[in-house]
Amino acid sequence: MSASWWSSSAVTHGLMALFAMGSWVSVNSLWVELPVLVNVLPEEWNLPAYLTVLIALGNLGPIAVTITHHCAPGRLNERLVIHCIQLLAVVASAFLAIFWSHTVVIAGEKRSLPFLLLTFVLSLVCCTSNVTFLPFMFRYPPQYIRTFFIGQGLSALFPCIVALGQGVNKLECKTVNGTVEPEYLKENFPAQNFFWFLFVMLTVSALCFLALTRRQTQPPSAEPPQESGSTAAKDGDETERLHNGGTPVSEDQVQLEEQQSHGQTFWTPRNIYLLALLAVSNALSNGVLPSIQSFSCLPYGNMTYHLSVVLGNMANPLACFLSMFVVLRSSSGLGFLSVAGLVFASYLMALAALSPCPPLLGSPAGVALVVISWIVFIGLFSYLKAVIGTLLHEAGHAALLWCGISIQAGSLVGALTMFPQVSVYHVFTAAKACVDNGCT
Repeated sequence: MSASWWSSSAVTHGLMALFAMGSWVSVNSLWVELPVLVNVLPEEWNLPAYLTVLIALGNLGPIAVTITHHCAPGRLNERLVIHCIQLLAVVASAFLAIFWSHTVVIAGEKRSLPFLLLTFVLSLVCCTSNVTFLPFMFRYPPQYIRTFFIGQGLSALFPCIVALGQGVNKLECKTVNGTVEPEYLKENFPAQNFFWFLFVMLTVSALCFLALTRRQTQPPSAEPPQESGSTAAKDGDETERLHNGGTPVSEDQVQLEEQQSHGQTFWTPRNIYLLALLAVSNALSNGVLPSIQSFSCLPYGNMTYHLSVVLGNMANPLACFLSMFVVLRSSSGLGFLSVAGLVFASYLMALAALSPCPPLLGSPAGVALVVISWIVFIGLFSYLKAVIGTLLHEAGHAALLWCGISIQAGSLVGALTMFPQVSVYHVFTAAKACVDNGCT
């Protein structure tokens, strides 16, 4: 392996991770900044409910892309669509940084209409990214889709780290008139600065995608292998479509493959099984469990909650990085990983249901168990997503489209399932900071 090839490949991996980082960084940033926003915007703690609805409405984008693929196979220019939604995200984030706190009077009440409209735009972009970014990855060999999922993990980690530096949700317990009450400390910098950081991250993502498309026009430095496409992948080996570390197959080849595969059966039992695992794992990791994370952690203390969030978000890209070296192809093995993840998810759900008095309260063992459970749960399902994405990549362009649809559909179903339980019926009881919650 020559040094020049390695250098070129490393650059492509880096660009790919930063490009993928922009896929869900907007929605993740809005969620982590909520404790700051609710203190300023007139909707206050009704804001999470608005955010959930707007993200659900963002699925209009994936629906439109899916219908276009079905009705006009090979006609959708994914590269152009990605450029458009990235430009839309960059512009929307800039407007968000400027106008996020502006309000208008509607029916006699103040409403943060600019924030809500821009949130919908960013949600539309994030939801659409799953069904455009992933099919675009068909132009690259399977190891690059694992890099893509590493980048998606960074889209949650980066906003979390910035929010911690901002001092979001940081509190002190103070005694007032003989009563211990929580006092939330002022943030180190305002929400406007946080949104400008979001603007920078989205701009970097867009520039990295532009750099990737520019690298596609560079001629390879070496002759491509004399191996036909039909024999490039045998006995489970990955199909190599990349030469010179950065030049994928041409747009014409992708469109030809998509048109030729239209009408062919993709719905084999194995592919259905993989999509089902993907949908269920994303329903849990992107919808169900994030909705109850505070209920499962806060009884053990604010530090436990922050550790579970930060270390869990670190486990995501690290697990995807592990998939660069170990790809589990066995259907039974993937099923075992799913069951293991489900066990940890069940434990965390039980803790949330028993809040504010979960087991081992006040014990270091209880803190360790909840933090480790979050790390392992997120790590297992992140690895599972990266591996299934790799296997579906080898099944063709249409498989990657359905990969994105499964991820998005699972996440949506999980979020909508938990929304009424958390925000409407209040099934879960939050632990109060700095006070005795009546646990014996």
